[in-house]
Amino acid sequence: MAVFKMRGSLLPLCFLSLLCLLSGSSVTAQGTFNWASYYGNHMVLQQGPHRAVLWGYGEVGATVNVSAWGAATDGFYSTTVYEGYDGRGVWKVTLQPTAWGGPYQFQGVHDNQGMLQWILLKDVMFGDVWVCSGQSNMEFTVRQAFNASYAIAEAADFPDIRLFTADLVQSDKPLYDLDKILQPWSVASSDSVGGAAWKYFSAVCWFYGRDLYNHLGYPIGLVATSWGGTPVEAWSSPTALNKCNITNSHEESEDLQYAGPEVGGPSGHSVLWNAMVHPLLNMTITGAIWYQGEANTGHPDTYSCSFPGMIDSWRKEWYMGSGGQTDPYFPFGFVQLSTTGKPSDTGMGFPAIRWHQTADYGYVPNPAMPNVFMAVAVDLPDAKSPFGSIHPRDKQDVASRLVLAARAVAYGETDVMFHGPRPVSVSVDASTKNIDWIYPKEMNITVKSKDGFEVCCSKDLSQCDMTSKEWAPVPIVSSTSYSITLQLSQDCWEDVTYIRYLWKQWPCDFQECAVYSAENDLPEPPFFGCMLEPDKKPPC
Repeated sequence: MAVFKMRGSLLPLCFLSLLCLLSGSSVTAQGTFNWASYYGNHMVLQQGPHRAVLWGYGEVGATVNVSAWGAATDGFYSTTVYEGYDGRGVWKVTLQPTAWGGPYQFQGVHDNQGMLQWILLKDVMFGDVWVCSGQSNMEFTVRQAFNASYAIAEAADFPDIRLFTADLVQSDKPLYDLDKILQPWSVASSDSVGGAAWKYFSAVCWFYGRDLYNHLGYPIGLVATSWGGTPVEAWSSPTALNKCNITNSHEESEDLQYAGPEVGGPSGHSVLWNAMVHPLLNMTITGAIWYQGEANTGHPDTYSCSFPGMIDSWRKEWYMGSGGQTDPYFPFGFVQLSTTGKPSDTGMGFPAIRWHQTADYGYVPNPAMPNVFMAVAVDLPDAKSPFGSIHPRDKQDVASRLVLAARAVAYGETDVMFHGPRPVSVSVDASTKNIDWIYPKEMNITVKSKDGFEVCCSKDLSQCDMTSKEWAPVPIVSSTSYSITLQLSQDCWEDVTYIRYLWKQWPCDFQECAVYSAENDLPEPPFFGCMLEPDKKPPC
């Protein structure tokens, strides 16, 4: 850092710019003038119509002038350093909406009664910024995924994708900046994408960003902040947990086949919200994607409140933290849980979490989860994964399904068929004891297996809850391009009230569940509901 002392006047910005370029410095010592920790060379700032935020530290009362120059337009912004929550001097400027592109450079000049300091950001792009969070299946790196060598080798072909990874930190109180950084902002390359296992870069995050870039054609910034073996409560704000009446920490989960940094992940309420999400709230973003839930399978009942509540809280807090620049209903995507163990396992935690991930609707977006999209992964098991079956290596299909849904929900493409088949009506034929399950004709379904559907022959929901053993399989006996026929195998058709689909920890082999859309090869998601009113939530 260079310091210039000129009482009563400023050195010309062009002179300071030249010195900045010669030195190449962009970060100064803690406690003086600098950018926030997660701002750096090669980063992506959010493009218009949103306004990106730049912020950092300085001496309280000093003036900070920020100038921008680069691809299309120059800009100048001025502000005063104020005392932040932790007592440090903080400054913040909100940029004018900037179209995608770059590179840009940003110079900050700090004037404290004539004592000048400067800092510089170089090679900054404008595009869409996505946050990627969750537990180990989000932490799982490109190097661990299928076809890793090819994916890592081609990474250099995407220099407009920029990567950042937060390090593992927990805190009992909200932090206002990241305490540790694992991977500073980096241009996509074999090194930045192909880091060590469980380090960087997140496979789901990378493949999502790569596929988005291939479709959109402009810069993408990816911010990875995840920690294996962690429950949703650790990532939720106290306000969100209080709304769900969640007061006790849970440390148990089902007997899962972990291989990796799962054991020992923090489970304390809000400790990762405090340390790995809250510090990022000043940054304007497009949206977030999420892969988590395994650590909640031992106590799934509250997830239908805690997960939608976490999304709502993140949206509200990000809107406020960015000064209203991040959309208060920003798009949020998630991966519906895959599998673990083996096909014969009878655990009910996974199917319950899959259902609760949708707030018990079975699909998204829905009234409780607007502007939310998901990738179904129940048909992507990996029994031979060296990282444990709970960590399937096929992250490419997961990401491509997320991107397809994001195109429709986040980017408003109306001609995208982004989900698998969902029933629109059901009828029971008393004479044949058949159940006709009807889909939209435009879905054009294909049937790969006869198994997966079950019915409960009781009008009492307590006898037909999610974990009850009173369920009987009903095989598919025939199908058309928009319907399937299920055959009741026992004499209970008069009392059939509830039906469910894919309600097992491991319901099918790889991409071999029963019903898919022939239009996009996406599976019908798991279902639990009323026989004759599939859109109605139980009790029927």
